[in-house]
Amino acid sequence: EEGAPGRRGERERSEEAPAERGPGAAFHMFVLMEDLLDKLKLLSYEEEALRRHNMRPLSRHYFALPTNPGEQFFMFCTLAAWLISKAGHPFEQPQEYDDPNAVISNVLSELRSF
Repeated sequence: EEGAPGRRGERERSEEAPAERGPGAAFHMFVLMEDLLDKLKLLSYEEEALRRHNMRPLSRHYFALPTNPGEQFFMFCTLAAWLISKAGHPFEQPQEYDDPNAVISNVLSELRSF
């Protein structure tokens, strides 16, 4: 019985954790996306990655909001392949209808080889 209150207290603290992060925590993903977009622009992703695949530039919140998961996944894979190639590791560009599990497995495998 002595251990029971401690366990209850731990559970209560873990349930309160999201509230402790503050009111701006819900918008953190938007800040991260804007930061990602700035970094991609510094790497000239529009000219090197998007024009090559005839794709539109990303919006400021493209990956922060789930709008079209299939399209967002393909964009992620395209950017991941481009970044891996840009880092000096040849990587085949995934196709839109490739198996998502195989694509992610290939990306992760290549990143582990870094």
